[in-house]
Amino acid sequence: MAAAKIRNEAPRPRAEDMDRHVGARMRERRLMLGLTQQQMAELIGVTYQQAHKYEKGINRIAGGRLYAIAQALSVEVGYFYEGLESQPGRFEPTVQQRLVLELSRNFAAISDRRWQEAICNLARALANPDMPENLMDDAAII
Repeated sequence: MAAAKIRNEAPRPRAEDMDRHVGARMRERRLMLGLTQQQMAELIGVTYQQAHKYEKGINRIAGGRLYAIAQALSVEVGYFYEGLESQPGRFEPTVQQRLVLELSRNFAAISDRRWQEAICNLARALANPDMPENLMDDAAII
């Protein structure tokens, strides 16, 4: 690190920082997809505790496992390293992201398709209060 200061370069992230960053990116993507840690663990064939350790950067993710995680989360392996130089640290979802996650989990738990459609219509009406009703009916078909 002293050599980096002498050359006026940014210090390279330590291995532990990199593990935390990769884990944070894993968590960020999992939340974007509305998955719980348990669901994530099942997708990649590890225990809930192991998935938690990966996300916290406590345990380093082997290359093969990282590839499996990327496949499960529908991203390229490089996704986990994006922003490593500029934004080390962990991902903190916004209040809105947490609400979207909660909404998607609850929506997925509704077994009646008609209730799901009613919720979609309600959200559409609230988001577009100026949309005429006949256009809302057409939007519901889409």
